Amino acid sequence: MNLGMLSVLSDISMIRKGGLILLLLMGSLLATQSSFADESAAEGAKTEEAVPAVVEAEPEVVEEVTLISVNESVGTVVSEVGLLWTCIAAFLVFFMQAGFALVEAGFTRSKNAVNIIMKNLMDFSIGSISFWLVGFGLMFGATTTGFFGTTDFFVSGLDADGNPDNWTYAFLIFQTVFAATAATIVSGAMAERTKFVSYLIYTVAITVIVYPIAGSWSWGNLYHGSDVHAGGWLGNMGFIDFAGSTVVHSVGGWAALAGAIVIGARKGKFNKDGSVTPIMGHSMPLAALGVFILWLGWFGFNPGSTTSLDGGNFARVAVTTNLSAVGGCVAALITGWVMFGKPDVSLALNGVLAGLVSITAPCYNVSPCSSLCIGLIGGVICVLSVVMFDKLKIDDPVGAISVHGVCGAWGTLSAGLFAQEIFGGTNGLFFGGGTAQLVTQVIGIVAYFVWAFGVSLVIFLGIKYTIGLRVSEEEELRGLDITEHGMHAYPYLQHVESN
Repeated sequence: MNLGMLSVLSDISMIRKGGLILLLLMGSLLATQSSFADESAAEGAKTEEAVPAVVEAEPEVVEEVTLISVNESVGTVVSEVGLLWTCIAAFLVFFMQAGFALVEAGFTRSKNAVNIIMKNLMDFSIGSISFWLVGFGLMFGATTTGFFGTTDFFVSGLDADGNPDNWTYAFLIFQTVFAATAATIVSGAMAERTKFVSYLIYTVAITVIVYPIAGSWSWGNLYHGSDVHAGGWLGNMGFIDFAGSTVVHSVGGWAALAGAIVIGARKGKFNKDGSVTPIMGHSMPLAALGVFILWLGWFGFNPGSTTSLDGGNFARVAVTTNLSAVGGCVAALITGWVMFGKPDVSLALNGVLAGLVSITAPCYNVSPCSSLCIGLIGGVICVLSVVMFDKLKIDDPVGAISVHGVCGAWGTLSAGLFAQEIFGGTNGLFFGGGTAQLVTQVIGIVAYFVWAFGVSLVIFLGIKYTIGLRVSEEEELRGLDITEHGMHAYPYLQHVESN
């Protein structure tokens, strides 16, 4: 044989040996698998005998644990989403501070812009502290009288066991931004002639006394609940003010009226012959941006007042809120156009705010059609009110009294006129809450006017005859930016004494 043949025979021999080894391995694996199968069958047979007893006992235990777990999980999610919604709404309302600052700055002269910004900044900063310390307790603390609370001062946010109560935190921040809104309303009506330090004193007073006590009358049981809280006397009567047409806006508006009367008009506003000299604002773009920011914030103000998912009803409230706003805008535009011959942007902008304030009380209880009507009427009322206060020689640079005080009262009254059985299927234009509801609304409007205007009048008079309320004539002419704060809002006005 040659070497090639030997090589082939050697390869064949190796293949045979490899095949034999492969066959042995396969046999071993088959035997092992058979053994495992036999053992599994045997164990299965043993287990099969014990299964009936286990199956009879396990279903109820497993099902009960599963149901409890699911219910707890769903409840937790719903609660946490409610907290989230309340906080998001609070953040939107907080952004309204920027809106107020821009509206007031735009509607006033440039030499007072810094002063406007400072007052709005301090409204929220000082107001947050004073409301946390005292105001919250007066408004939402437990009471036996129905006129103010006597607990929950220096809010800690801890439950009886010393654990954090997140609902308290959410409710506190939501109510804090409402209190700041009431204080800020006063700023615009007293703009361009008020001492800064005097205004700060009043900011404390409104967030500690005026607003919280007034708020407790309608909203006193929102925090503790009726089981441990007597509730406010107006709330117990069935007074409707879902988000604060009167509780927030009219209270701020009537306080602004008291301040405007005590401090007097700006120099040059009213002439000896009885005529009125318009004092134009320095920036309509700023004012317009402010109104749009306030409009956005109102979707936290009204829908956010559900403070929960509430079956999605906040979506309906958003619609009624928006329709009233656009109604107020259109009505104010047309009314001003007819009266003065030109489509006045300042009146249209205030018309938006008038519609928003008007719908704040009835937003939860009226149909979309009714909300549009409420806004349209509010827009007309706002323009007529601005003209009326000019004739009365009450100087309100931004129209705060008309927008918040007068339209707030209208909105509260409209809740008695247009309130509907939303959940009972009634969705007409003018269902009405009945005579009793209308009377309750009127009682609330009068009570809030007497309280807010009366107490604020005393506070402003007290400030006037102690440290003084108004700046000097020279300071007013130069502008409060430079005389009160030592700076101008705009660099090009650095050497300008007045404009």
